[in-house]
Amino acid sequence: MGEKMFELALKQPGCFGAESTRDTEGVGITVSYWKDEQSISQWKANVQHLAAQRSGMERWYEHYELRVAMVERAYSGPKGRPELS
Repeated sequence: MGEKMFELALKQPGCFGAESTRDTEGVGITVSYWKDEQSISQWKANVQHLAAQRSGMERWYEHYELRVAMVERAYSGPKGRPELS
């Protein structure tokens, strides 16, 4: 389901991209990047996403955390060019 939601998020209007990783015990983090609050709200209201969230709460996760944050700048090396604008 995680992979399916990852791919679905990338197809949503306003999604700049996403990154995901898991350790050997299955603990993971996924970060998605969005154009604006409206894009985030539309993703939150996506029917398939809502169903996946419900399944996660009922079947898979004992605990999860969600953070919404604004990225002011992002740089990559070696020349430090901005990735997001």
